[in-house]
Amino acid sequence: MPNFIHVANISDIPPGTAKVVDVQNVGVALFNLEGTIYAIDNMCQHAGGPLGEGTIKGDIVVCPWHGYRYHIKTGKYLKNPDMSVACYQVKVEDGKIAVSVSP
Repeated sequence: MPNFIHVANISDIPPGTAKVVDVQNVGVALFNLEGTIYAIDNMCQHAGGPLGEGTIKGDIVVCPWHGYRYHIKTGKYLKNPDMSVACYQVKVEDGKIAVSVSP
């Protein structure tokens, strides 16, 4: 059963923005896409760039270091699925965002 940890409030992440949080020693990038919160691993598989600081283009985040593009909703790297990042479960209740990094 997933262990959800409160990490932020919905008001902390306006639509079209991201926030980086730490969940049980895992860096997680939270994204607000039109009011829905998504969570993926914050570290780009190419060189460890901070995805939560990347440019958001629709439902894609572009790594700020070398331009690698990841699908925010699934964590999939667009050119090579083998380089995808983890995608985490999110719960939003009463304006509070909780994330589970357990399988």
